[in-house]
Amino acid sequence: DVQLQASGGGLVQAGGSLRLSCAVSGFSFDDYVLGWFRQAPGKEQEGISCIDSSTGTTYYADSVKGRFTISSDNAKKMVHLQMDSLKPDDTAVYYCAAPRPMEPSWGATCSRTALYDFEYRGQGTLVTVSS
Repeated sequence: DVQLQASGGGLVQAGGSLRLSCAVSGFSFDDYVLGWFRQAPGKEQEGISCIDSSTGTTYYADSVKGRFTISSDNAKKMVHLQMDSLKPDDTAVYYCAAPRPMEPSWGATCSRTALYDFEYRGQGTLVTVSS
């Protein structure tokens, strides 16, 4: 079965940067759709970004647009989330997620609407931004 493992979280000062990574296993196709959610204490999960590795199509929530960049490494089946200009409001547990099926050729898409239907969720990684 598909497994997602997020890594790269940590403690950073406001204005700093972090790079999160999501490794995919149990998936043998070349192209995929993957995304990121986050959940801050006391708040609902927020879908913040996704990417279609076959077309390069990306989506960003308004809260991170212009500061975060998602990218895919198809050879390694990994997705990265470069987070710059971090703010204390970015403090959250970050999860990578994927639709079922993951393959764009089977209908997987990257969009705000599709992101909230992603069924696969990996273990989260904690990002803490100090003021």
